[in-house]
Amino acid sequence: MKFKALRLIAAGAFLTMTGCSSMGDSIWPSLAGEEPARKAANKAKAAKVNATRQIAAATAPVGGPPALAASNIELPQLSTLRPTGTVVGQKVTQIGQELRALAGRLNQRNADLSNIRNSTINNAQRYHGTVAAVQAKLQLGSTPGNPVLIQQWNQAQTELDRLGQDVAAMNQLTNGVASDASMAGFLLESARATYGISGAVDEDHRQLALLEDETNKTVVVIDRLLQELSDDVSRQTAYIGNERRNLGSLALAIKNGELYGTSLSSRAFSPANVAGLQPSRPTARNSGIAATRPLVVIRFDRPNVQYEQALYTAVSRALERRPDARFDLIAVSPNTGSPADIALLRSDSRRKADNVMRTLAGMGLPSERMALSSTTSPNARASEVHIYVR
Repeated sequence: MKFKALRLIAAGAFLTMTGCSSMGDSIWPSLAGEEPARKAANKAKAAKVNATRQIAAATAPVGGPPALAASNIELPQLSTLRPTGTVVGQKVTQIGQELRALAGRLNQRNADLSNIRNSTINNAQRYHGTVAAVQAKLQLGSTPGNPVLIQQWNQAQTELDRLGQDVAAMNQLTNGVASDASMAGFLLESARATYGISGAVDEDHRQLALLEDETNKTVVVIDRLLQELSDDVSRQTAYIGNERRNLGSLALAIKNGELYGTSLSSRAFSPANVAGLQPSRPTARNSGIAATRPLVVIRFDRPNVQYEQALYTAVSRALERRPDARFDLIAVSPNTGSPADIALLRSDSRRKADNVMRTLAGMGLPSERMALSSTTSPNARASEVHIYVR
């Protein structure tokens, strides 16, 4: 069996695949003869069910949008204050009026928050519906740069921008609630300070105690509302940032007409010490190939080598096992021929390594996680790109 183009080494084992073959559960193909005709129908049915399951898995949003807080603020019932005709009574009436005005503003904030949450849910549903349609088409097969998919991608980008506008509205609402919190604190201090004013009757102090209790309860409600807004803004901001990276990976998939998966950054940003994949430490980069075995070897021994899906799979698995992994890309060129030939081959391998690096960046792998260098090798027959994990 002749191996071509791409060799994957994962978890210490070499996995070799050609540009036109696909990876199954076994490296070696089955040598069994053709199935009997009576089994062909069952095989076709099983293949159809498997394809349906793959499409369902591809179109399901990974993780989905984060859940929004669903609580509805309930302000304390404000007591009716009776004028007493004293100076303290006038102060009590003033504080009571300001507390009622604050309660009115908070009720409006609550209505605004409900509208923003409904808008966020609707925008998220439309966004994931559009992305699912693109993924389903790519899963079934599509032409590179399909204009219909490009239009759907632009629509998904618009929906994601609307989600960003919802987060901006939440931030603006948070500023308003923070202002209300300051006002509630001022009213609480004013009520407490009023106890020290002379000329009060017993009814004044009774009503002051009611105002103090109601203001305290209002402060608690405001604090809870601020916490919910802060949590929602934090989760939605992280979610939108991750989805923007996923859209970048999806744009690359549309360009190539092949579905890869979610952005590699969703795995790469998790600072965890996961045991499993051991880091390889390339040595003597500029004088020879590293002594450790590479994660991926891409051989450009023929035109239009289709390496993207296999590359995504290998790097994705590496990041699943070691989310803090970094990758060294080494452009390897033959060192046979005249000095001019060697220089041309070195330039060609470097250019192909640059393309591989841009492909990984398009898949969502942060540029700071990658390093690029070049070398020559007497064993290379064509330009190669070796990728090491460290």
